[in-house]
Amino acid sequence: MTATSPLQIAVLGIGMMGLPIARRLCEAGHHVHVWNRTRAKAEPLVAAGATVHSQAADAVRQADIIVGMLENGPVVGDVLFAQGAAQAMRKGSLFIDMASIQPREARDHAARLGEMGIAHLDAPVSGGTVGAEAGSLAIMAGGKAADYQRALPVFAVLGRPTHVGPHGAGQLAKLANQMIVGITIGAVAEALLFAAKGGADMAKVREAIAGGFADSRILQLHGQRMVERDFAPRGRMSMQLKDMRNALTTAQEIGFDAPVTALFETLYAQGVEHGLGELDHSGLFVELASRNAMQ
Repeated sequence: MTATSPLQIAVLGIGMMGLPIARRLCEAGHHVHVWNRTRAKAEPLVAAGATVHSQAADAVRQADIIVGMLENGPVVGDVLFAQGAAQAMRKGSLFIDMASIQPREARDHAARLGEMGIAHLDAPVSGGTVGAEAGSLAIMAGGKAADYQRALPVFAVLGRPTHVGPHGAGQLAKLANQMIVGITIGAVAEALLFAAKGGADMAKVREAIAGGFADSRILQLHGQRMVERDFAPRGRMSMQLKDMRNALTTAQEIGFDAPVTALFETLYAQGVEHGLGELDHSGLFVELASRNAMQ
């Protein structure tokens, strides 16, 4: 927890990630104002000490720091500039965008907020709901060094921050993260299914290769979900597909060839087309199993 003086903090977007983030900020002693499009999702935070607002603009008026955990870039832009949240922010306040959006969107938002006297960091996270609840998120921050320093009391409550570069760099780091996650889930799923198709015990194969060069957090966590056929969503297939598509869009913008990411974007897209979009992203296993006529 933070030892600094309590801050006035607004959290916009109270979903699977925003809820535990806002709760931790309340528990750290900060004065937390929250808004969500569906107000009922934010109401449980009242018991933690948060003030729930019906309009995003009302939630941010008193805030020193505003944390956004919204669905995607267009939604962030809509809440900030169409719904009036940015206009309601105090000059000198800091907007920390923890959503996963495209780097060019982050740079655009930073420039527009800057013209209004509001500082900006793009600071997407990795670690899922488990990391959000435990305060162990990996936080990848892009923006000015001075603004990063201002954000440290908030980041300290939520996880392990790293300043990775200027505006947009946080989103580049998150896209790199999601490329590795999405590709590695596919590698683990294909390898385990390959072993099972040949007659090996999938659970024992996973156990046997753990600790060697093929070991990873993906093998440990997502591999176990595959063995147990536990595809309850922590990070959805549809969101993984969004991230792969954002990575490919950005790759095209910067003139980078990403053939491995392109292959897996196709696989996730086919899984979503086959009705798997609401499964955990380890549910790519189901798509690959279906291709091989395996249950």
